[in-house]
Amino acid sequence: MLIHPMPDPVALHIGPVSIHWYGLMYVLAFALFIALGRVRIRQPHIAALGWKASDLDDMLFYGMLGVVIGGRLGELLFYRPDWWSNSVEIFMIWHGGMSFHGGFLGVLIAMAFWARKAGRNLLDVYDFIAPMVPLGYACGRLGNFINAELPGRVVADPSLPWAMQWPDIRFPLLPDPVFLEGLRHPSPLYQMLIDGILVFAILWPFARHARPRLAVGAMYTLLYGCARFITEYFRTPDWETTVLGLPITSGQVLSLPMIVAAIAMLVWSYRRKVYGAGPVAA
Repeated sequence: MLIHPMPDPVALHIGPVSIHWYGLMYVLAFALFIALGRVRIRQPHIAALGWKASDLDDMLFYGMLGVVIGGRLGELLFYRPDWWSNSVEIFMIWHGGMSFHGGFLGVLIAMAFWARKAGRNLLDVYDFIAPMVPLGYACGRLGNFINAELPGRVVADPSLPWAMQWPDIRFPLLPDPVFLEGLRHPSPLYQMLIDGILVFAILWPFARHARPRLAVGAMYTLLYGCARFITEYFRTPDWETTVLGLPITSGQVLSLPMIVAAIAMLVWSYRRKVYGAGPVAA
């Protein structure tokens, strides 16, 4: 049995400003995007398409807006429909964090604006950035763990070596910690390892070789959708419903369209076998 380490969610104070670990995880995610991107633009099939380091800096600005705005709005719309009763919570990303599915849609919209500005095909942009996303996602889930968010379900076998006592964050100011009932799966760590690191370990080698347009982006969508569908079984759902007599969680409901769409995109990609192109000349 383990006990959640319960670190202080505030990493440091700079005068009146508090820097939260969750925010630092996003800084790390964006830094990884740039670092991996600089490796990716040196890959021969990517360099042949005219990608440059300056593109990374430009896309990062658009991507940050997409992640933060889309992720926060997705969190509120998908998981907190009563947010309007406390509208200031919109800006409190360390309370409840961000929705991946909302951030995913936000980034796609942001990249559509960037692609139009840069004269690039949006599908080529998606293929380019997809392999840089999973490790950033893993950073976000580590931030959830530090904040003791997204507790797992109660374990069926209490002898599970990594079964964890999970703090109840509804009572953060008490002198002694209050724990949720039962030993829990550390679900944010599962999602960090499986939805993030494992997906990266599969997708990065796949993306190192030239693929038909949209194949890399579709592969990421498929891998993440399947991984998230599986890891949701270990996470306490934000809400749960029943389909054909089987329980299905909010995360699974949102991941199913990703899986179906990804399969369709892969079929479309490999049937057309069209490869990417460089930016359109001004």
